[in-house]
Amino acid sequence: MEDTIKTTENDTQENTEAIALAEAIEMQEKINHSLKQLSLERLQVVADFVAYLADKESEEATEELLKIPGLLEKIKKNRETTSKAHLVNWRAIRSDV
Repeated sequence: MEDTIKTTENDTQENTEAIALAEAIEMQEKINHSLKQLSLERLQVVADFVAYLADKESEEATEELLKIPGLLEKIKKNRETTSKAHLVNWRAIRSDV
């Protein structure tokens, strides 16, 4: 029964992610269609705004990480105690990221 619950939770999460991905793709297509209609000056405004939003999102993610107590100290300690031979590429571990 536990396996059934876990499977249902996984299916629900995968379904939610698939819906979000489909919505993102649809939004990107709408944006691309609109971009084709803009002048060079307006495209520059859009490019600047998108860069601002990306920077803002990055800052928010950094702030969220910095709120984790002791995170920087743990990272520094792990860097000091771990040799490069033991490091693993995060993409090899989290292919879904």
